[in-house]
Amino acid sequence: MLDLANFQVTTGWPSGEAEVGVWGRKPVSRRGRWIADRTGADLITIEDGFLHSIGQGSGASASLVLDDVGIYFEGRAPSGLEYLLEEGSPVQSAESRRLINLICTRRLSKYTPPNPAKAPEGPYILVVDQTRGDASIAGADATADTFRQMLDAARTENPDGRILVKTHPEVATGRKQGYLSNATLDQDEECLSAPVNPWDVLVNATAVYTVSSQLGYEALLAGCKVRCFGKAFYAGWGLTDDEQPIPRRTRTLTIEELFTACHLEYPIYYDPWRDALCDLETACDVLHHQRLAQSDDDGAGGDVFAGARLWKRGNLRQFRPGRLAPRFADSAGEATAKARSENRRVWLWGAKYETDAAINLNKSGVPTGMVEDGFLRSVGLGAELTQAASLVFDRQGIYFDPNHPSDLEDHVRNAASGRADLARAAALRHSLVTAGVTKYNLSAQQMPPPPAGKHVVLVPGQVEDDASIQRGCGTVRTNLGLLRAAREANPEAWVIYKPHPDVEAGLRAGKVSDAEAKALADAVAERAAVPALLNACDALWTMTSLMGFEALLRGKPVTCLGTPFYAGWGLTTDLGPPCPRRDARPSLDELVWAALIEYPSYVDPVSGLPCPPELVVDRLAAGTPGRKAGVLSRLQGLLATQSWLWRS
Repeated sequence: MLDLANFQVTTGWPSGEAEVGVWGRKPVSRRGRWIADRTGADLITIEDGFLHSIGQGSGASASLVLDDVGIYFEGRAPSGLEYLLEEGSPVQSAESRRLINLICTRRLSKYTPPNPAKAPEGPYILVVDQTRGDASIAGADATADTFRQMLDAARTENPDGRILVKTHPEVATGRKQGYLSNATLDQDEECLSAPVNPWDVLVNATAVYTVSSQLGYEALLAGCKVRCFGKAFYAGWGLTDDEQPIPRRTRTLTIEELFTACHLEYPIYYDPWRDALCDLETACDVLHHQRLAQSDDDGAGGDVFAGARLWKRGNLRQFRPGRLAPRFADSAGEATAKARSENRRVWLWGAKYETDAAINLNKSGVPTGMVEDGFLRSVGLGAELTQAASLVFDRQGIYFDPNHPSDLEDHVRNAASGRADLARAAALRHSLVTAGVTKYNLSAQQMPPPPAGKHVVLVPGQVEDDASIQRGCGTVRTNLGLLRAAREANPEAWVIYKPHPDVEAGLRAGKVSDAEAKALADAVAERAAVPALLNACDALWTMTSLMGFEALLRGKPVTCLGTPFYAGWGLTTDLGPPCPRRDARPSLDELVWAALIEYPSYVDPVSGLPCPPELVVDRLAAGTPGRKAGVLSRLQGLLATQSWLWRS
């Protein structure tokens, strides 16, 4: 981050116009301050910003402050933040309010808990404890007595109020000590040491008492009444009821002015996806996706994956960061035993297990779900051991099995009931179509255009032993049967047959002989570019192929002889087995929201970090290759006849 902020970081004695950088006010920083005093070099104090990470101190910081005046938590002396607040700057209140709401909605704090405990029911008076000896205490002109005075004031000023003392997370884990504890509280008062999300605990607080904690600042953003007993960075501006005046702070600020300086002007933010400095909104996006990847709302103590081949395991770890290291098992039985003994959730690899297995395990008391590749996967085939950029983790079933409910179906219903961001879904769909992004994004040949005036029907082949066909098809379940049905229904059309790339590569079943293909199709598009075929066709016929969904994205009519995840919602012509359960009628962008934004999890192929679908689309459009499984990938060429080694 310092390099990106145009600082050349070196060690040694400063010379010339060199500046001395120190970290905060830790004891080790005294050496740097002494050197700056001795040499006359300018001093820059570096500290974490107000958004740091998911989890207490884990991972690299999302923001830094670089202060050449002082440091924000030392209220006894000026700081760069104080100068910003005193000088003022044009504030776009609507934009600042929008970003405050974004942080609040996404529940982001300095250390956002990935799996927050449930906040207590209110109302209550919230008294905020801090870590004993922290530099921000002395910097705020506070001592241990200040915390006792704060607690006494909360009692006196709220004689009928319920007192709730918020313990600092590092105190709750035993790493540090605080100033207030159960021993200092009366019988009807309590300490809150559970890892609640700060925004959740502020909702029910009728008043907040603090010395210098950042929670006091967040309480202001949340609209709480705040009593401040130390010289905190947010005190003295007319927004808090202050026990200690700070005469040099002369302005009266709005919440938006305080936020603009603290969150928009004072810190710098880091985007690990692009290895670049970024704005606040991008940093929020990074933290949001890290939190989603780390959260585990069912209380399971980790994951056990069954049926995941060796080459997939590193990829799976990327999708579950910040958790206990996942376990792997070769069978559902082995996975179940590990899950029972270690309080973990079982994930069955979808193409290897039927949904019934997951449902039966759930009924037996073992939390179980299914995992499978997502719909925007990679530049390169899974059969070539290219790692996936998206996976789906489904706790009910799996998208390709219409015989049982799935999380995706719930997302579609929610979207159809008005819970989708349609502008974002439409923008994502537009970028996909414009960039020509598909599931595998293979290099391909261009084929001659169809004859002018012909109605063009595209028929994509599939892997015939694929689970989506086994679970989602009726009488037609072969590529030859699909091709015959398409030709019979479209006798005058120009029919293009597109073999599946895994079948073309000789890795999976589903070959239609040249003679049969040429007898039924006007063109066989071997190794042809999928986006060009989708653009050229007027309609598409499929069993359950993802190309049907990709055709819908381009506004093409789609006929389904099976029941893929996008069928049964009123967007396709359905000739396969009916699915009465799918009674919602989403728009196309509502389906996009459910299938591409809400349902999958994504990992950036470059940084290996959790990310949004928009970034994956950018990577795939740029041809960023997915990571491969090294030696195993090379061995595949030698073991081409042993496809069981790499098949899902």
